[in-house]
Amino acid sequence: MFKKAYTSLLVLALLLTAGLAGCSGSDKASNEGSSKKTIKFMHLWPAGSSKQQNLIVSDIIKQYEANHKDVKIEVEVLENEQYKNKMKVLSSSNELPDVGFTWAAGYMTPFVKGKLFSPLDDVLSGGLKDSFVSGTTEAYALDGKTYGLPLELNIAPIYYNKEIFKKFNLEVPQTYSEFTNVVKTIASKGVAPIALGNKDRWTGSLWYMYLADRLGGSEVLNKAIDRTGSFEDPALVAAADEIQKLVKENAFNKGFNGLSNDEGKSEFLNGKAAMYLMGTWELPNFTTNEEIPQAFRDNVGFFKFPTVEGGKGNIDSWVGGPGVGLFVSENSKVKPEAKEFVKFFVEKWGEQSVEKAGVIPATKVDTAKVKLPQLYIDVLNELNKASNLTLFADVQMSASVAETHLNLIQSLFGNEVNPKDFAKQHEDALKADEGK
Repeated sequence: MFKKAYTSLLVLALLLTAGLAGCSGSDKASNEGSSKKTIKFMHLWPAGSSKQQNLIVSDIIKQYEANHKDVKIEVEVLENEQYKNKMKVLSSSNELPDVGFTWAAGYMTPFVKGKLFSPLDDVLSGGLKDSFVSGTTEAYALDGKTYGLPLELNIAPIYYNKEIFKKFNLEVPQTYSEFTNVVKTIASKGVAPIALGNKDRWTGSLWYMYLADRLGGSEVLNKAIDRTGSFEDPALVAAADEIQKLVKENAFNKGFNGLSNDEGKSEFLNGKAAMYLMGTWELPNFTTNEEIPQAFRDNVGFFKFPTVEGGKGNIDSWVGGPGVGLFVSENSKVKPEAKEFVKFFVEKWGEQSVEKAGVIPATKVDTAKVKLPQLYIDVLNELNKASNLTLFADVQMSASVAETHLNLIQSLFGNEVNPKDFAKQHEDALKADEGK
């Protein structure tokens, strides 16, 4: 019996030794694996709804990991609303991913004030800053520091129907007086000069913003919003007055204040309106969308918002804004690696996004090296010489002031508020918001 017990103990000891050896080998392998630094990366381009963007991201990650054998990129992908909700949850527990997506201005500000995003000015040094379109990184800056690097960019040109212009012997206007003559001529022929669906309100804001820029210069609206200036600046009142003059000239399609943007856009797509001011996210509709007749797509051109005689604005100044950008978590345990990945990502994204996904990047594109429809090429060439980019007004404002702004825009277009009251109510809302 003793011998039997001894044998059992010996077997147990051998098993334990083997087990420990196994554990030791496993631990060793695990440690070897963990010598790789892991960057947690969260983005919002699922393969289903954003196939091309998703493929580009995957390709960039593969390239990065191939060039950096000591780094592993761990990816989580969520759709837009899920992404925003998860960002709220993770920020409250101080567990943001090492690298993720953010939006500019108002969305970004609470994260910056909560010291959750790392400044990225060191990443921009060494020439990367110069590769961005003028005004794009500034939308991600707060108190003189940059907290996000934009990937996408949208600007708002005036698209026009070449066939209608040709029919009425019209040239593309360079000045605002030429533009108003175009409006009057088209309206006199029984055609809507401009397609607008202003039920959504931000659509009308684009027109107001451009007039503010061309009359008062690129800073007048920004200064009114950031409180270094006033919304009662004469240029901002004059811009409101010009909007009402356009309405009086029947510049917009009938019933525009009660139509959604999609309903307003259909007036342009159906050839019932000659012009349409909208972001460059519409470019695929005018180039590659086969649901829209080729004959119509071939007839779409664009022009820059004209200069106003005597105004301070520049024709190369655009209204628009960057889309999503990359942030690095201030509390990341792999911050140097995360910053290096962000720099690599921005450079590679700029090379691929427009050609493969039809997305205009925030970095300048060498149009000689990409195969694209001519309309894209023309827009990109204009972007490369942009003097300024003014961020959409409602994006710059707090949520409550933005709501006031959008309501007042609709009232302005509907002749329900005069230009001076329009400006005063903005000023009052901005002042009240300062104290919060």
